[in-house]
Amino acid sequence: MLKRILVGLGGTEYTPTVARQAIELALAHDARITGVSVVDTQRLTSMGPLPLPPTQYGQAVRNFRLTMARELVEQAIEHFIEACTQSGVQYRVLKEEGEPFSLLISEARYHDLMVFGLRSLFEYDIVPDPHDALVRLVQAGVRPILAVDRDYRPVKRVLIAYSGSMESAKAMKRFVQLRLWPEAKLRIVTFEHSMAEAEQLLGEAADYCRAHGFDPEEVYVPDSAKQHLLSAAAEWDADLLVVGNSAKNLLLRRVFGETALNAIRHSDRPLFLAQ
Repeated sequence: MLKRILVGLGGTEYTPTVARQAIELALAHDARITGVSVVDTQRLTSMGPLPLPPTQYGQAVRNFRLTMARELVEQAIEHFIEACTQSGVQYRVLKEEGEPFSLLISEARYHDLMVFGLRSLFEYDIVPDPHDALVRLVQAGVRPILAVDRDYRPVKRVLIAYSGSMESAKAMKRFVQLRLWPEAKLRIVTFEHSMAEAEQLLGEAADYCRAHGFDPEEVYVPDSAKQHLLSAAAEWDADLLVVGNSAKNLLLRRVFGETALNAIRHSDRPLFLAQ
């Protein structure tokens, strides 16, 4: 059941799509939205090593960054409030300054779904926004996350990447249980296994989805998921990818495997992340 949605109002080009997607889900599920804006003052005023004492130029740049960030966030909040008001969706706004991850993690405890931009949570056009921001949130337990791209697309076709790992099963189950888009067509795809293993995995996963009212297609791809997941999504024209961790023990990120990381960094369509 979906009753509380948390959205990031970061003042980026992703923010309008984030707000639109959250509002559509809220209308469909009679849910309430919390819009969160956080101006990270420390990050915006950090310029690396500067001559001592600080120069007038350095202070001017800091002030410009803060002013621009606050203006972008205010515009995002105004757009969000107007859109929610016009649609009749219940909402509230949290407007903060400081370290953003702690606030987002705290608020996520009391929401059913988080909606953020796919590759930019904060004021990316003022200072660089690390692509691993979503990874940090999921590692901290913020899940499930719907990460949307810049361009809005209605969700009618959902590709579920299923490896048979517990993490990919959790992602699939959480998506199916939430029934965000109950009329969507599902396609379950497994990669790299033998044909016999793939048939068993796909059959069991499809049976689970059918028990929850979906009738998915089953597709086996013998090649690497990292190399072929995004092309499989593009070929089928999927509107959303459900991605779990298919790696057993990668050094890099204890939660994400290479396939999920590659999707976060390169996907041109929304992701559902629920490891």
